[in-house]
Amino acid sequence: MQGIHQPKREEVLKLPRVHISSHPVMEHKMTALRDKTTQPPDFYRLVKEIGALLAYEATASLTLQECDIETPLKPMRGRRLAGGIGITPILRAGLGLAEGFREVISDAQIWHLGLRRDERTLQAQEYYNQLPHQVNLQVCYAVDPMLATGGSAIDAVNILKRRGIDRISYVGIIAAPYGLLKLSQTHPDIDIYVAALDEELNELGYIVPGLGDAGDRQFGTL
Repeated sequence: MQGIHQPKREEVLKLPRVHISSHPVMEHKMTALRDKTTQPPDFYRLVKEIGALLAYEATASLTLQECDIETPLKPMRGRRLAGGIGITPILRAGLGLAEGFREVISDAQIWHLGLRRDERTLQAQEYYNQLPHQVNLQVCYAVDPMLATGGSAIDAVNILKRRGIDRISYVGIIAAPYGLLKLSQTHPDIDIYVAALDEELNELGYIVPGLGDAGDRQFGTL
């Protein structure tokens, strides 16, 4: 990323609405995920497990509504999620994260969005869009493992906003300070959840130390 100012980690850690996980179990799983000897089946499993952990963190502020139920012993007043939950994995690397979310919220709607990075310009290009025409959600989570330059994440949020979604969050595994700052500045109204914040982008726009290509490592296409 020659010629582009890359902010330091300390500069972005204070950004509003940015949440970096500090859970020890997350750190444990992230170490295994980064390890270059971790094979695709285990890598995919870890992505799903990390997705489930991130789902718990990202859904902590969801709204509930009261409802009447009966237990085997007596009636009671319970609470259920108010409104639907949408999950939009950015293909293909976001699929494992989306599966982790579904293990936490099994009735979530899954919308698929295909964005491909142009390796020359580093800009995101849309090639697939399977979003519903009518939207009735409490929140939609755009999920993608790597927040590098921020291009794909920014475009995904733009697309979701054009569908009339009022509340959007971004969930990723690893972010670079540059991409995190770009996404936060472009969309200051969204919450951003990531498992780890790394050091920088290299000259090819990859996160360092990172974990390599998340899509290839999930699906064995190295």
